Amino acid sequence: MVPEIEKASLPEIKTFQEEKLRELLEYLNTNSPYYQRLFRKHKISSNAVSTLEDLSRIPTTSKEDLQKYNDDFLCVPKKKIVDFVTTSGTLGEPVTIGLTDADLDRLAYNEAISFACAGVTDEDVLQLTTTIDRRFMAGLAYFLGARKLGAGIIRVGAGIPELHWDTIQKFRPSYLIVVPSFLLKLIEYAEQHDIDVNASQIKGAICIGESLRDQDFSLNVLANKIKSAWNIKLYSTYASTEMSTAFTECSEQQGGHHHPELIITEILDDEEKPVPDGTEGELVITTLGVEAMPLLRFKTGDMVVAHTAPCDCGRNTLRLGPVVGRKKQMIKYKGTTLYPPAMHNALNGFPEVDNFVIEIYHNSIGTDEIRIKIATKTPSEELLQTIKDHFRSRLRVTPGIEFVPKEEVQKLRMSKLGRKPISVIDKRG
Repeated sequence: MVPEIEKASLPEIKTFQEEKLRELLEYLNTNSPYYQRLFRKHKISSNAVSTLEDLSRIPTTSKEDLQKYNDDFLCVPKKKIVDFVTTSGTLGEPVTIGLTDADLDRLAYNEAISFACAGVTDEDVLQLTTTIDRRFMAGLAYFLGARKLGAGIIRVGAGIPELHWDTIQKFRPSYLIVVPSFLLKLIEYAEQHDIDVNASQIKGAICIGESLRDQDFSLNVLANKIKSAWNIKLYSTYASTEMSTAFTECSEQQGGHHHPELIITEILDDEEKPVPDGTEGELVITTLGVEAMPLLRFKTGDMVVAHTAPCDCGRNTLRLGPVVGRKKQMIKYKGTTLYPPAMHNALNGFPEVDNFVIEIYHNSIGTDEIRIKIATKTPSEELLQTIKDHFRSRLRVTPGIEFVPKEEVQKLRMSKLGRKPISVIDKRG
């Protein structure tokens, strides 16, 4: 199930996207209160933007814009909205996204081709380990995508390794949709209850929410810990509620594939200029085919590297490497630029670390400070020093690290909506 446009030549893909862009601009100019104001303010005529390069004439849209003017992004009467979801609010107040029937169809199509990219077929059964309720778009997308693809899906939900193993043994699913660290909990439960993980029918995991790879696409510490115990294929996928689109790895596992029929991508520097190929920048997206709340040049806040060489899987689309970090969570620490995922990877190498939370704050002179609170069953000065030495060798700096009770870490990690845990608390305002 590879859409023809994804196998087309780069000039053909560009021409296709430019036609879709012109349609989008006309739609926004007719239906979007927010973009109507933006076009008037900056004297932008939709006729003046006809190529992808012309996009730079239009100001970007920020998360703050979406938070402040949420309802003004709606392009249809509210009676046409059939599903309401909210963002997780990790970097601010949650945003409400409305979806029409057509948007749900688009969401299903996106997830179906994303699953197919990772090798899932209508012969497979997927086990969903994330919530489908609590205004969470992803769980709904996975269900709709599996249905569209013709695959089976079992909605087990978050947590409770015992229930997941019971389901695996009863229904023999072939794929898990899962946050990678939860795979470690499944492995731990299996070891404690004499379950042979490799005797299950699970052949792969569609992994969400946490990185599996370093920037060269080699498996990171977390993925290697999983693979050392469970011989399954691991596929990364990257998505967000705002863009209603996923970038999922194919069999070559060299980055998440772009779906040009669903989204236009730009990778921009701090001056909002395109970065050179292979250079880190902020992902800025323009949604295509969204009816209720389309977005134009929306800054995701995610720092990524794009890869443009054709993939051996036959797709010619751009691929996104692992997310380097959130732009707002970039830390300047003792002359070194850090992002939380690098600290996650450093800590994942320690089996003694049960859980952790990273706090970022300003010290008395206004510079960035880092405090990592770690829960472990075996706290000791020796372990603390080993972790500090590991940070110094891997990241060239040593943040403040302390051991705290497990209950304190769990309380700090619990998000306001209880939808997914928080590993980074940014107190810099």
